[in-house]
Parts: sequence; structure tokens; C-alpha cells
Amino acid sequence: MQPLNFPEYDFRFKNNQNNILIFDVIRKKFVVLQPEEWVRQHTVRYLMDQKGYPKSLINVEKQLSVNGLKKRYDVVVFSNTGAIAILVECKSPDINIDQNTFDQIARYNLQLRAKYLMVTNGREHFYCKMDFEHEKYRFLKDIPDFSR
Repeated sequence: MQPLNFPEYDFRFKNNQNNILIFDVIRKKFVVLQPEEWVRQHTVRYLMDQKGYPKSLINVEKQLSVNGLKKRYDVVVFSNTGAIAILVECKSPDINIDQNTFDQIARYNLQLRAKYLMVTNGREHFYCKMDFEHEKYRFLKDIPDFSR
């Protein structure tokens, strides 16, 4: 897999029937290593190792319903109160992040109502703070660190 714009992390890998698998510490299982999964695993480690979010507050690849359609979010970080603090959309490194990507995460967030959004393809990272009152988001330089 190609290098990403994240710190280097040690991951566990294994081969299974001509597939390379990577261990997901959140789901506690090996998953097929695809380009988007490579980005997702780096994002989870970034949130835990650099930003201090506890593993117990992070959820990966769960289904949600958006306007009656079944969708899956990539990563969600909960606050200590159980509210969704951060919604993350991960894309493959070869996918450029554009307005469609932000529209996708914004649609998901209409239901989830996360305070912060992160969109990444592993090469570029964008962070936003939601302003629900004015129905817009403000770009940030980084996602805030975890605070108890």
C-alpha cells in the first residue's frame, strides 16, 4: 500500500487465500486490506494515538438509514455522554476529495448530528466544525484533541 499523510503506525497483517488482511483494533478482527481500509486504519490510529480518543469511544463501519436508504459510515467517535462527536468519511487515496464528498458526509450528518466532520483520502485531510443553527460548517486546521 502507498504511504499516506499520517504518522507511521505498526499494523498487524496476515495472508488469507491470496488476500492481505489488516487487523482492525476496533472491530477486533482481520479485514481485507483495500485502499479505503488502509486510510480507515490510519485514521483510527491517528484519532487514538495523536488526538487521544479512547478506543472504547470509536466505532467503525456501521449501518445507518439516510432518507430511507441504508448507508454505512466509516468512523464515528462518541463523546463521554454518548453523543456523536466526530463523523469521519474515508476515501481511497486515488479518489480526489471534492464537493460531492462533503455533500455525502453532510447528508449522513443530518441524521447523526456530529459536532465535527473529518474527510480524508489519506493524502489530504479536511476538518470542519458544524454550525447547526446556520446550517453550515467551518473549516478547521485539525480535529480537536480528546478532553474528558
